[in-house]
Amino acid sequence: MKTKAEALAAWLVQQHREKAALVAMPEAIAARSSAEAIMTQDAFVRLKAVDCGEPVGWKIALATPVMQAMVGLDAPIAGRLHAKQVIESPAKTEYSGYGRLLVEFEIAVRLGADLKPPRGRGTSRHDRYSVLEAVDALAPAMEIADDRMADYEQMVHHGLQLLADNAWNEGAIIGRWRRDWRSLGSANEGLGSLSGIAKINDEIVGSGFGRDLMGHCKGEIAILGSLVRSKFPKLGDRLQFQLEGFEPIMLRIH
Repeated sequence: MKTKAEALAAWLVQQHREKAALVAMPEAIAARSSAEAIMTQDAFVRLKAVDCGEPVGWKIALATPVMQAMVGLDAPIAGRLHAKQVIESPAKTEYSGYGRLLVEFEIAVRLGADLKPPRGRGTSRHDRYSVLEAVDALAPAMEIADDRMADYEQMVHHGLQLLADNAWNEGAIIGRWRRDWRSLGSANEGLGSLSGIAKINDEIVGSGFGRDLMGHCKGEIAILGSLVRSKFPKLGDRLQFQLEGFEPIMLRIH
């Protein structure tokens, strides 16, 4: 017999298969807490791994208090990246494969050392410097997501579903990794001063800095949140993201 988390995960998988518009979770199996939503995400990821490959990294969402408030949560959340959905630039994806395609423009980090959580009293918490020491390489990235026609004015009621639904992640486009990222003149203060420019059909649609973001295991990657406001590309669009010091990455919607 399925647990409530497994039943909700199966319902979410079916919603994605049908490209159904986002609606409230069924009352009988709805997640009532972050802990229940995380258990559901774990079950969802196991189901998704059958087709999309094992988890190989993380996406970070709701990096700012404003975004957290919009969905009724009070902290950032994470979702998993699956092996078959992490691909190199240049890339393409099918517009018809999503309820509503959403693209974000991000910085990806690859860890060269485990980031272990603090344990017990007197254990030092991680700070900016200890985290940066664990970063092996950086790359520009685009996140592919599916918001399934979410009504953002109502998302304050659906934050736990967002967490259960693997933070809407459907993959990432990754550019060339640079292990010498510390040599970039603009990276003297970590990632904060790295700038990025997003384009659609060669027109600039936004720009931002690493400092606009919020302020796991060796070999895994993480995408850190969008430097630029999320975009909803159309069929035929060509997207480009230029992160300072890196080759641009490309995505075509067909």
